[in-house]
Amino acid sequence: MKKVTPEYIELLNKAVARELQVSVQYILQHTKMEKLLRKVIKENYLLDTTTYDEIGAFLKTISIEEMKHLAEVMERIYILGGEATTKPDKITIGNTLKDFMELGVKAEEEALEMYHEIIKEAKKMGDRTTWQMFSQFYKAEEEHLLTFQNYNEVLPESNVSEPPESEWRSIFNDPDYIALINKALAAEISAVVQYTTQHEKAEGLERLRKKSDHLEVVTGKNKASVVSALLKEVFMDEMDHIEMIAERLFEIDKEALPLIDPLPEIGNDVEEFIRLDRNGEDYAIRLYRKIIKQANDKGDIKTKRMFEDIIQQEEEHYWKFDDYATGE
Repeated sequence: MKKVTPEYIELLNKAVARELQVSVQYILQHTKMEKLLRKVIKENYLLDTTTYDEIGAFLKTISIEEMKHLAEVMERIYILGGEATTKPDKITIGNTLKDFMELGVKAEEEALEMYHEIIKEAKKMGDRTTWQMFSQFYKAEEEHLLTFQNYNEVLPESNVSEPPESEWRSIFNDPDYIALINKALAAEISAVVQYTTQHEKAEGLERLRKKSDHLEVVTGKNKASVVSALLKEVFMDEMDHIEMIAERLFEIDKEALPLIDPLPEIGNDVEEFIRLDRNGEDYAIRLYRKIIKQANDKGDIKTKRMFEDIIQQEEEHYWKFDDYATGE
């Protein structure tokens, strides 16, 4: 294999940016289905399973697939000695099934074009592992594209009308309150990106680092591998939080904004991962306490209870990171 160049790592990072984009885009479109499903559409009254259910399940499935692709590309970048980006391509949600399908067709066509280029460059580099990995991705993305195209061809333009206002819903008309909930969503998306990236970087560190004492040799583990497993467990929880918060925003007829804030911080070693993640959980806990207080003041009981459940998990994450931060 030829020496890895910065240009080659940059090309792989284009794939990371794209996978970040679509994994968030598809999961938010999936959550928006509940809002669309409640609108006045005849088939929703006549069928147990509708087009909305079917497409919603498809979007969630491929969101998970794209997240797996993302993890594999990130891990490969770290093994090659590079740094994975945490900045996605532009995320666009849309407002109707037709929008979702058209955006999906566009995203998958762009992916196929990019992956064709990566496969070609990997062959030139003699990087057989990357070439085989993206060849598998190419097949999966082709299948995604065909499904999006099929749905796009048969779906009519949908006209989703907004319901009339009612007095009790006025509690959701405070733009600062909705902005605060969207801030929580942005924090969860940021956490998923941060933990996913750190997980893959820790995997690379674990592979490259020799076991330094007899216990590590016997168990086949070191601190990097243990922390990597913890990060995977935590980011799966954060993915659930993204769905919960986005579904609530769509349920109250507000938009879930696909933002990443604060910007993810990755770190250079396991100790730094833990410190940054402990700080991130501290930020989330303080933010969610504010939301719970405002939800309680407004009488928004469902949002209050949802964030009480979320904050309980965030505290569990905090204490796990705290344990690693204070002892070996």
